[in-house]
Amino acid sequence: MKLSIVTTLYCSSPYIDEFYERISKEAKKITDDYEIIFVDDGSPDDSLQKAVALHVKDKKVKVIELSRNFGHHKAIMTGLSHAKGDFVFLIDVDLEEEPELLGRFWNELQKSEDIDVVYGVQEKRKGNLIEKYTGGLFWKIINYLSNIPIPHNITTARLMTKQYNSELIRYKESELFIGGIWADTGFQQKAITVKKMSTSETTYTLRKKMALLINSITSFSSKPLVYIFNIGLITTLLSFLYILKLVFNKIFFNIAFEGWTSLIVSVWFFGGLIILLLGVIGIYLSKIFIETKNRPYSIIRNFYGEE
Repeated sequence: MKLSIVTTLYCSSPYIDEFYERISKEAKKITDDYEIIFVDDGSPDDSLQKAVALHVKDKKVKVIELSRNFGHHKAIMTGLSHAKGDFVFLIDVDLEEEPELLGRFWNELQKSEDIDVVYGVQEKRKGNLIEKYTGGLFWKIINYLSNIPIPHNITTARLMTKQYNSELIRYKESELFIGGIWADTGFQQKAITVKKMSTSETTYTLRKKMALLINSITSFSSKPLVYIFNIGLITTLLSFLYILKLVFNKIFFNIAFEGWTSLIVSVWFFGGLIILLLGVIGIYLSKIFIETKNRPYSIIRNFYGEE
């Protein structure tokens, strides 16, 4: 198999047919030996039925039906684990990333044998001011807490060699941050600036974005635990110095300990801080609990096409 094309489906019904026509046209410019893998991530609309209909018409189309909605990143990893091509092209189906990027990425990949991955970086973030600001803030926080640099504003679209993809799918954690493991896998990667279209309203609400941020940090970086230790150490030192000051004032200046209001405020402040830090530790413990179960990150209900 020369080329595998992988995409995921969730409320994707309006885009499937056009995506199939455009991506097939691009693939045929490169080779006739290709496959298109659709991963249905428990989509509530008729995305699965449309994809299966394409499989019936064209055996180059394969459809993986997951047993429920596992999430975009886990669906991606499931699709990549079934790709057989010497080159694997990953892209979202919603046409915000143009299928024609396949040809552009292919040309870049062929320019040098040393390049293992060509991936897209948004020319500018789409959406309103709040979406742009929160998106930019997300990548700044992630990079601040990450031990390795992660490119800002990366897109799903990327063309990978079989060797890179084989190493990528070795990541088996249940709670994964795919942008992080793309970078963590290493190899020679080249960024290409792309324009991301706005074809649909984002399904990432503020609540989902916050959940994604927390999951990305706690599943990919241990730095918050180091910061918790530093906060505890600094707080202890400051408290100890303040106690010395009070004792010094009492012994040498006979100044009594006063200030019930400040005492209560301090209790509330440090009590809240302790609860917050314990919560962070609790999140990490929950990640460990989940990973030790060694559960699969997705479950396939049906596979339409040859395994």
